[in-house]
Amino acid sequence: MRVEIQCVLITFNVGRELQNAPHYCQSFASCCNTVNDLGGDIKGGGKSSAAADKVVEEIRAKGGKAVANYDSVEDGEKLIQTALDAFGKIVFFFFFFYCVFNFIPDLIHRVHLRGAFMVTRAAWNHMKNQKFGRIIMTASTAGIYGNFGQANYSAAKLGLYGLANTLAIEGRKYNIHCNTIAPTAGSRLTQSVMPPDLVESMKPEYVAPLVLWLCHEQCKENGGLFEVGGGWIGKLRWERSQGHIVRHKNQRMTPEAVRDHWDNICDFTDAAKPVSIQAQTQVSIHTEAVGQKLPPTSFSFSHTQCIIYALGVGMSTKDPDHLRFLYEGHEDFSCLPTFGVIPSQAAMMDGGLASVPGLNIDFTRVLHGEQYLELYKPLPTSGTLTSQATVADVLDKGSGAVILLDVNTYSGDELVCYNQWSVFVVGAGGFGGKRTSDRAKALVPPPNRAPDAVVTDSTTRDQAALYRLSGDWNPLHIDPSFAAMGGFKAPILHGLCSFGFAARHVLKQYANNDPSRFKAIKVRFVKPVLPGQSLQTEMWKEGNRIHIQCKVKETDAVVLSGAYVDLHGAAEGGGLQSELVFAEIGRRIKDLGSELVKKVNAVFGWEITKNGKTAAQWTIDLKSGTGSLHKGPYSGKADVTFTVSDEDFMEVVQGKLNPQKAFFAGKLKVRGNIMMSQKLEVILKDYAKL
Repeated sequence: MRVEIQCVLITFNVGRELQNAPHYCQSFASCCNTVNDLGGDIKGGGKSSAAADKVVEEIRAKGGKAVANYDSVEDGEKLIQTALDAFGKIVFFFFFFYCVFNFIPDLIHRVHLRGAFMVTRAAWNHMKNQKFGRIIMTASTAGIYGNFGQANYSAAKLGLYGLANTLAIEGRKYNIHCNTIAPTAGSRLTQSVMPPDLVESMKPEYVAPLVLWLCHEQCKENGGLFEVGGGWIGKLRWERSQGHIVRHKNQRMTPEAVRDHWDNICDFTDAAKPVSIQAQTQVSIHTEAVGQKLPPTSFSFSHTQCIIYALGVGMSTKDPDHLRFLYEGHEDFSCLPTFGVIPSQAAMMDGGLASVPGLNIDFTRVLHGEQYLELYKPLPTSGTLTSQATVADVLDKGSGAVILLDVNTYSGDELVCYNQWSVFVVGAGGFGGKRTSDRAKALVPPPNRAPDAVVTDSTTRDQAALYRLSGDWNPLHIDPSFAAMGGFKAPILHGLCSFGFAARHVLKQYANNDPSRFKAIKVRFVKPVLPGQSLQTEMWKEGNRIHIQCKVKETDAVVLSGAYVDLHGAAEGGGLQSELVFAEIGRRIKDLGSELVKKVNAVFGWEITKNGKTAAQWTIDLKSGTGSLHKGPYSGKADVTFTVSDEDFMEVVQGKLNPQKAFFAGKLKVRGNIMMSQKLEVILKDYAKL
């Protein structure tokens, strides 16, 4: 594509003539040009029309149109009037001020910064009225990076970039684009300090093509910053570390906390790339949302809801093994493990997220991205469950925002299950936040081999109509006209329905339909399923973890990916409620490890038992570095080791069982320095949030 510019070009060439002017002027020969130059010497003194006249002659010699102007750039109105008188319009500005007055700070700012402002102000309304304009500011690497002995010049040049950024924002709706270049080019100033061959390689003609493209009507670039020179062009952008929150609820923010987390504050791993002041504000707002608790929700149910759910995820009396989930009179009547998502979904369905300050969610743009469910005991078949939801994190994925919502569900005071909802809010990204979170339950790809087992199940035309009776009333799954507005040819199946199908396939294949064997499931929702299609679950067994991938058999499209189901061993039975507590302690150590090390300065060992046998080992090291949490055997030496059952541990954490009473009752056994047990409160009470 040949770039042709039909515009008025105003160049400001203060205190210098163009080196290799014929080459440079050739680039602008197709333009109507107004060339401004005071014609001063390299120290900023004197005045002459020769410099501007020479450039005008060169442009005319190449077939272009040009007029000269000899006014100061501070007289912006005069410059613009010269252009209007000669050509009738203003389309494009190229501000090229060169450093000649380093020893006169005020003059530097008047010429470079104020001059650019005055000329822009004079031209702005003309550009607005014609609904088109291109402005290019000439900054300097001295302004971007700083340079020894050029404090005044650097300040003025970076000021031009700040001016350009705001003009880009204000001019956008009028089709006025403003960009900034930081060129390196040979001139009569640089030829005295650069070797001749370097001056030759830095011709202005190697800058001009970028300027011409940026002012072309087909170029949509706006608010950009470019380094250019010697034929090389590069774009610059800001980068910001993820930072670290050093202010905590009911605690003073101190310089010591800043010092202790300085490495985190300055860590550019997964750095954000903010593009606006709104993005910075949104980062603060979204950061404030993290940790916010939603109003608790209550879910009352009977065996009826359990049976409706089982039917909704494809169970049928045609399979005798399914009867234990469909008939309340069965001797082993049970609730399907994945029913655990139902009590927690009220936090999503009832608009609980809307109560979190700063999120401002448009629920018509919310997509279900991922789901994690972990059970700590088999679900009851009736009763009342209470769920407490917390915003675990908010991530910036560019095209949208991901909200991680942790939901703990209780039967009375006993923790029954834990869900992590990962929802994608379309169009809510770009606020400069982090892209990943250590709080997100990770997806795991399947092994690189053929599946160990494959189960195929047909859904019915009424599968979505049946599943929605479990509480997800979104019309997307039942109303054809609503589905059409979402771009679907027919109502689609709930993602959590496919989730339930896949989980029960694993439960039957590897756990003999024993719900007590179920520990956890994690999936990512990839593509929709239409009611009536067949779901095919591929399974790979790796110990007690079953990797799964679910497809639509008719199209081979993957609908669940990166997924797995964790099972308890055949003889283990039941999960450990304490795992969630230790997971939270681990996250808190990562956030506040340095403070905890100072307060505690000890290594604690934990042996968690179940049915009289050791079921898990944990070590909390708050003695070295910034602290750490280890699961399994520990190679070091603990100052004190506690042995306690999973149930009693939870009683202690929830404040229902006093540690001293547990010790004297024989429920809590201690080895090592027993006095260290006094510091348990710092770990369990303040930092283990349930």
